[in-house]
Amino acid sequence: MATLPKKKVQISMTIREEHEPMHRAAVNSIQFDRQTGRLFTAGSDTIIRVWNTSHLNASDSHPIDVADPAQKRRFLRERYIQSMEHHTDWVNDIVLCCGGRNLISASSDTTVKVWNAQKGFCMSTLRTHKDYVKALAYAKDVEQVASAGFDQSIYLWDVGTLTKLTALNNTVTTSSLNGNKDSIYSLAMNATGTLVVSGSTEKVLRVWDPRSCAKIMKLRGHTDNVKAIVMNRDGTQCMSASSDGTIRLWSIGQQRCIFSHQCHSEGVWALQVDSSFSYVYSGGRDRRVYRTALNDINNSKLMFVEDAPVQKLQLTDPDYPRSIWAATMNSTVKRWPIRPDVEESQQDDGAYFESCQVEAPDMIIPGAPSIRQHVVLNDKRHIITKDAENHVAVWDVLQAKKVADHGRRPMEEVIKEYFKKVFVPSWFAVDLKSGLLQITLDESDFFSAWVSAKDSGFPGGQADAKVLVNYGGMVLRSLFERWPRSCPDVDEESATHGFFSFPQHTPIIICEAGGRPLFRLTVRDAQCETEAAMLQDYVPKWVVDVVERNDLPKFNKMPFFLLPHPSLNPSKIPKKDRLSATEMLQVRKVMEHVYEKILNANDGATETGAPISGNLVPLQIPTNIEEHLELYCNDQKLDPEMDLRTVKHFAWKQGGDLVLHYKPLSGR
Repeated sequence: MATLPKKKVQISMTIREEHEPMHRAAVNSIQFDRQTGRLFTAGSDTIIRVWNTSHLNASDSHPIDVADPAQKRRFLRERYIQSMEHHTDWVNDIVLCCGGRNLISASSDTTVKVWNAQKGFCMSTLRTHKDYVKALAYAKDVEQVASAGFDQSIYLWDVGTLTKLTALNNTVTTSSLNGNKDSIYSLAMNATGTLVVSGSTEKVLRVWDPRSCAKIMKLRGHTDNVKAIVMNRDGTQCMSASSDGTIRLWSIGQQRCIFSHQCHSEGVWALQVDSSFSYVYSGGRDRRVYRTALNDINNSKLMFVEDAPVQKLQLTDPDYPRSIWAATMNSTVKRWPIRPDVEESQQDDGAYFESCQVEAPDMIIPGAPSIRQHVVLNDKRHIITKDAENHVAVWDVLQAKKVADHGRRPMEEVIKEYFKKVFVPSWFAVDLKSGLLQITLDESDFFSAWVSAKDSGFPGGQADAKVLVNYGGMVLRSLFERWPRSCPDVDEESATHGFFSFPQHTPIIICEAGGRPLFRLTVRDAQCETEAAMLQDYVPKWVVDVVERNDLPKFNKMPFFLLPHPSLNPSKIPKKDRLSATEMLQVRKVMEHVYEKILNANDGATETGAPISGNLVPLQIPTNIEEHLELYCNDQKLDPEMDLRTVKHFAWKQGGDLVLHYKPLSGR
């Protein structure tokens, strides 16, 4: 059995719908299987999706109106096949291999995964890389894949070996190409697997012989990051694209640049070539896609203009290019027809202007808006978000679901509507990089959110302010409710009693503090034998204490001083009595203490330095204590229902011990 990781471990969850058929963020890579007509799209939302792009009926000749919900639903019903979910961060690159039977993916979660492309499940995970994996390359004739990323390493994988691995038996030997000095962003292999070329922020192309793992040469010329590389079949030439705005053709044998061409106004991020290496298609930051004949580089044709920077291009048939797929920084993916060359248009004054050969795509795969902004409310339970289409929503972390939609209302207006004057310490972190709401829990602050049951707003109301709940503990109980080792929720006095049952599809990610994943599952999976056994290896002790034994750390004590209000003009400077109480103690309890122990104490004696406790409150104290005295902090009259923690945050607003002033009301 594996031992617990020595590094600090965090728990994350993603709040989302059970079915997410559309990408929620940028689409980083695409692969097309021309035998089946299936398109594979990989995105920043961590998910790989599979689409049927074959001709279905006469309406296929017209792309859908993505603004029409009915058309979008019909498209998804007819075209969406499945989602492949196992990564925990951006999926940066994918390659189809073994005649479309398998798919290899590379991710910012530092892993490379092997998939059954037809059934859509993850067969094995390779954890050799130590940082983001950004690029893959595939040698079709020898079924070999190379992977590279920010750890500056290139690893070579035999696909036949990879497809025999399982989730429990994924030990594999790999060769590595070392010598890169910077993060690798692009990678290419020729079909026969005799050459590997890498591009990086080092601004050079490095060429390797993967058979001997030897470095062959460096090709210099680019002045910025090399973002894309493609090679011809025999490995004699390669094309590169760079953030410097140029594309370059290189002769490997002559170790030189044959030409440098600049048709783009900004960085070039994507390249595709036909199988004869006659035409190159390029796209990038300027949103434009050009076709350039390699035998006439000064005659680039503007094919079409996307609505966002172009990340990847994929010809449907490199042998006979009739259309090309484009993935962009948006969640929508489009297929554009390739027209025969047309002449440029001439204006009346004889000048030429650049016109698109294609005005509109012939197929659009719709995307969904990503969440772009968030605000965690003061109650540290609800989150207000705004997505890319300016829709505002409210989410409940304790229920792991969306609880309200507010359309295109101003976000500030919704925040004001939900505002509560209560202070709860931060106990989770929010990450939106996947376009979805990801909540991360850390041992250092996860248990700090002690809240009175009354303030927590639980339905059915534990209205007693003395009853405290712990938000962090409740979420842990919810996440691992179906784990066989989880204790039952029978203790009504427990700080986690009444926790919500999370949606069963909610993903749980156990990862190292730096984000490197250790294990991913869903709430539903925790009851399965295999996942339950693996959880024993990866769940940290601070989680086990709560889930298995319902054992939570105690809440903090807060020292404070209690003095008469300056308006009372005391005859002598009063002695500062330093008291202490739980930070969750309500102001009302302090007022009752003042009434009994100070205002009505025999001989004016007070009990100092002793903790305030509910046991000190006598039965004869009036229930309407606020009609007998007032309590102030920094000249602000305090609400009896506030707790000391909230007083310190909203009224005291400084370091050092809290100072409270009491003021009896006249006639009382």
